[in-house]
Amino acid sequence: MFKPEELVIKKLDKNFYAGGKCINALAQVDFTVGRGEFVNLIGPSGCGKSTLLRCIAGFEKPTSGRVSLDGREITGPGVERMMVFQSFEQLFPWFTVLENIMFALKVTGMGASRAERREIARTYVAMVGLTGFDDFYPHQLSGGMKQRVAIARALSVRPRILLMDEPFGSLDALTRLTLQEELIRIWEETGVTILFVTHNIEEAIMLGDRIVVFETNPGRIKEILPNPLARPRSPEAKEFNLIWEQIHALLGFKNPEQMRAEKKVAKLFRGERELSCLTNL
Repeated sequence: MFKPEELVIKKLDKNFYAGGKCINALAQVDFTVGRGEFVNLIGPSGCGKSTLLRCIAGFEKPTSGRVSLDGREITGPGVERMMVFQSFEQLFPWFTVLENIMFALKVTGMGASRAERREIARTYVAMVGLTGFDDFYPHQLSGGMKQRVAIARALSVRPRILLMDEPFGSLDALTRLTLQEELIRIWEETGVTILFVTHNIEEAIMLGDRIVVFETNPGRIKEILPNPLARPRSPEAKEFNLIWEQIHALLGFKNPEQMRAEKKVAKLFRGERELSCLTNL
């Protein structure tokens, strides 16, 4: 389905200087994102994915090229572009869950009064499934709950684009899966555009409408893959595995068939070792 262009990244280069050397973090990055689209960015460490998000957020200025939203060049941070980081410590520790969200509303001029900001904040607390935790402080929350609050705070100011830099990367597998499902629900409810950085191939396929695969030295786009899978998605589907293998190959890993064979051999040897240990008891 065609979605009108919202975000345009055009021939973007980003260089850093360290120790007298020029580091080319991003080179000729060129793609567009449609309104309400969910786009995943995946690639090896150091390929510039986080740097690209920071350029879109307005925290970094491109060395050359441009990033534009609805035809207007992005030159600095803006409330229409909110970012959620990987760190669990992105909340203000002296504020409760509700106060963290209310603070974002206050500094962005949303809500005519404290009472109105409180009601708006409660709506977003409920949206991320944290009703009843309004008066908890960050140190009283699990990692997954902190990320829910960070997402609620970002969404409360009604951004056009939500930039997510490995927000589930430090979570256990079960919490990660739960938050993936929650994020899809929230995305469908709000219609917000999401750019989501991940190192996890399965996560990229579960979430994205498109998957942008990066290579490194310098960081650039290797390929942009459409994701035709209907939602909800299952890792057991044949089509899911085909996309997984395609991304796996693009990232330069071993041939999937070879990996499966190696796993079978490893499992066989592990079984033999366990049998040998039992026999020697």
